[in-house]
Amino acid sequence: MKLTDSVQFLKGVGPKSVENFQKLGIFTVQDLLLYFPFRYEDFASRSVFELLDGEKATLIGKVVTPANVQYYGFKRNRLSFKIKQDEAVIAVSFFNQPYLADKVEVGKEIAVYGKWEQAKQQLLGMKVVAQVDDGLEPVYHLTAGMKQSSLVKAIQQVFDAGVLTELTENLPQFLLQKYRLMGRQEAVRAMHFPADMQAHKQALRRVKFEELFMFQLKLQALKNKEKSGRAGLAIAFETQEIEDKIFELPFELTGAQRRALNEILQDMKSSYHMNRLLQGDVGSGKTVVASLAMYAACLANFQAAIMVPTEILARQHYANLKALFPELSVSLLVSGLKTSERREILADLASGRTHMVVGTHALIQEGVDFYNLGLVITDEQHRFGVNQRKVLREKGQNPDVLMMTATPIPRTLAITAFGDMDVSIIDELPKGRQPITTRWVKHEQFAEVLKWIKSEVDHGAQVYFVSPLIEESEALDLKNAEALFTELQEYFGMFAQVGLLHGKMKNDEKDHIMQDFKAKKLDILVSTTVIEVGVDVPNATIMVIMDADRFGLSQLHQLRGRVGRGTKKSYTILVANPKSDSGKQRMKIMTETQNGFILAEEDLKMRGSGEIFGVRQSGLPEFVAADLVNDYNILEVARKEAVALFKEAEHYPELIAQVSVEGGFD
Repeated sequence: MKLTDSVQFLKGVGPKSVENFQKLGIFTVQDLLLYFPFRYEDFASRSVFELLDGEKATLIGKVVTPANVQYYGFKRNRLSFKIKQDEAVIAVSFFNQPYLADKVEVGKEIAVYGKWEQAKQQLLGMKVVAQVDDGLEPVYHLTAGMKQSSLVKAIQQVFDAGVLTELTENLPQFLLQKYRLMGRQEAVRAMHFPADMQAHKQALRRVKFEELFMFQLKLQALKNKEKSGRAGLAIAFETQEIEDKIFELPFELTGAQRRALNEILQDMKSSYHMNRLLQGDVGSGKTVVASLAMYAACLANFQAAIMVPTEILARQHYANLKALFPELSVSLLVSGLKTSERREILADLASGRTHMVVGTHALIQEGVDFYNLGLVITDEQHRFGVNQRKVLREKGQNPDVLMMTATPIPRTLAITAFGDMDVSIIDELPKGRQPITTRWVKHEQFAEVLKWIKSEVDHGAQVYFVSPLIEESEALDLKNAEALFTELQEYFGMFAQVGLLHGKMKNDEKDHIMQDFKAKKLDILVSTTVIEVGVDVPNATIMVIMDADRFGLSQLHQLRGRVGRGTKKSYTILVANPKSDSGKQRMKIMTETQNGFILAEEDLKMRGSGEIFGVRQSGLPEFVAADLVNDYNILEVARKEAVALFKEAEHYPELIAQVSVEGGFD
């Protein structure tokens, strides 16, 4: 037997079993060896006097009463007997397992695994344990039609055949010694059949480090490939012209904006291919930095494109770019354009008459060709799939790439999902920005909130009301946007003008409503989360989020960021009666901090990385053993060692070849 052999050659593995193995990603003997259990049942025997209420454990004792099976209801029964362990007599009950009576014999010793119920002095049996197996038993993820016992037998068969000796060590010896890591073969054995919990912990530590180190090494290889293997454009612009444009701005750039812009411009001027992530908190001024980078590309006779997730945001960027750069030709490409209008824009892009273009997904459709694309920017990049971002990049001849996000990314994710990128962070808010006061109120207090808002509107305030639904839902008892709109119209009457905005509206309608709100023709805007990202109305000072516990922390923070964009005192009101502990915790955290990076870390802890970005969307790997939240320290060490090792790559040709990135990640 060899590591590369198919599992179909194992004894007892028929065609159906092969199919089940393949559903789990197990095709070869090596795949089977590296398919680790996700937990262990501890069948080590315990003393009844050590047990806490609700604890699961194995008790060994002598059977002192015969097995008694009582039937009740439809196909329901209880098997009960008593065992004696030292001086203690323990009641044992099994539900709906009458066949176990054959294993219960008075005077004989028996080992029972179950849950201890302190009040009844009873063990609620789950399994009769063969005492030879008394110890740790691995539990694996299965697919329908598979049994734990079958998988364990197959793995045991591979160990018995001695194939483990073929598994070569893939970590450098100096790392094994430096961090006192188990060897690979020893770790694989202890992952499946650990002698004790200590052996399992050491094996798990080794496997986690290996996973994270190999991934970080691959990211370093990718980064190296971007900078050396692919020639950049070397976008040559006059720095003074950028400075002149900055001088014309109606505001002063912050130190953090200056730093980020310089990093981006340096990349663009170099012959290396830029692959950079620009991240910053809500309202930190990423857009103007990106706009100046686009301007630099245009000064060097290249075209620049920015792709954004919503049409409202696209139109806002378009208006801002036209105002900032009246000397340049700026186009807007979104769905729903008239055929003649779209045809003209595409012709201008292909001929080079258009210098800058702002668009939604419409930018990556067939037929959209550029004359000389030099810079590609993706705003709120995690909202676009990996392939969508790739398509836009391929519209030009290896253009420089800048990804932006207003959702602060926890460092844990930044060095995994974006570890192959250079990162610029804007961690400073523009001067004059007022802190936003966030309050959490219950639905019963909503009338008081409305009364307060009335007085604020009377003093010139503009207000957002956000609802999680457009129309009424029978399944969810939530404030929906249309019902809320009607309710607020009735409450305010002629006192305030109320508008409604949601994603199902036609584009012209949405534009008209947003323009009315910006022009103060509307005092109150009821909306769904279509206004979550980027919408900028400086006079809006109050954000009311209905059923706020239905949103994640990052989304709540984005919504909060729609106010506090001017110099006036701003407020966010969270209206929610959360039933879950996590819902209450989110409300509490929101009232305690405005720091998006702290919120992102908390969101990661509460929801996990997959939910925040979506594995498919972000390119995040699915690790077998490692956990990005709990194994942060290992991740940091793995990254540091991967960076150091890659600098001496010539000494580790086999290891570097192992993480070859042909095809790479996107």
